[in-house]
Amino acid sequence: MRKPAFALVDCNNFYASCEKLFRPDLRNTPVVVLSNNDGCVVARSKEAKALGIKMGVPVHHIKLEIRRYGIQVFSSNYTLYADMSNRVTDVLRQYSPRLEVYSIDESFLALDGLAGLWPSMSGMGQAIRHQVLNWVGVPVCVGIGATKTLAKLANHIAKKQPQFAGVCDLSSLPPAEVDQLLGKIEVGDVWGVGRRITEQIARLGIHSAQELRNAPLKAIRQHFGVVMERTCAELRGVSCLALEDVA
Repeated sequence: MRKPAFALVDCNNFYASCEKLFRPDLRNTPVVVLSNNDGCVVARSKEAKALGIKMGVPVHHIKLEIRRYGIQVFSSNYTLYADMSNRVTDVLRQYSPRLEVYSIDESFLALDGLAGLWPSMSGMGQAIRHQVLNWVGVPVCVGIGATKTLAKLANHIAKKQPQFAGVCDLSSLPPAEVDQLLGKIEVGDVWGVGRRITEQIARLGIHSAQELRNAPLKAIRQHFGVVMERTCAELRGVSCLALEDVA
């Protein structure tokens, strides 16, 4: 696989992490954050996830769990979250002059030309994790890949696979290991593949990120258009999405 060109830094359980930061007594306590009208769960700490609390569940559906497990419930505080997001971004700008704030808790970094500054890109990723945690107090994971789509998948792997310690650089792994990792990721978890396309693409026998990567580009374009063709190409390490392509 080609040398890494992008990193995706994603804050873990961002809203819940922000709330916990100002409540050290809740460090190991399950926490959920509710939507604007306090109707549904929009963020969960790792402890709440471990209890089986689902994203988007109406809060009145989990009243029993809240009492039984002592789950702490917070209303959304978007002023706080925006301020914390800006602090994270300020740290990230020290690692790359080219950065795209993709969402309140995710940012892409362009890595081209920076490889010589670090013994490895994974080492840079760990430095980012430690500095954001020490300076801001928010845990992050880092995914690194030749394209933005691969960086996204690498971040997904970094979060799900403990052996990567929060940083996955797909470009540094042997092709056989990359195949194995992509084979375990459902196609619906690939960036840009929505629910409707997931159902349609399954009819072609494509169920994993690996199978999508290996699908004929011409057939993908014929059935799903040029956007999905670009996604497929990105999975192959061909960069089709520059930082400014996604607002």
